[in-house]
Amino acid sequence: MTELGPYTYVTLSMAPAETPHLDISFHTNDLSIRASVINDRRPYLTFSSQEARVSISTTGLGSVADEDLTTARQIFDAAVRYLADCERLHAEPSASAKAPTDPAA
Repeated sequence: MTELGPYTYVTLSMAPAETPHLDISFHTNDLSIRASVINDRRPYLTFSSQEARVSISTTGLGSVADEDLTTARQIFDAAVRYLADCERLHAEPSASAKAPTDPAA
């Protein structure tokens, strides 16, 4: 398996009579994550690198809705899983550092 260096990958697919699809993948140590509130009313979360930025905010300018809370909880749950996976994999010895178990390898 070839290891890639850090990168941000951004694609936009647009086909006639279809909804455009935007895909952004951050694989970089140049990632900034920020959360704040605009005008004391609208929370937002932003992931950004030099190449791309993704911002997530509430559905409207009024009060935070039940749907906004659901989305925020899903983000939180996914971040907890991501952290747990990162910590687990960081604690494991790397595959390249492991001695081969097959003598023919």
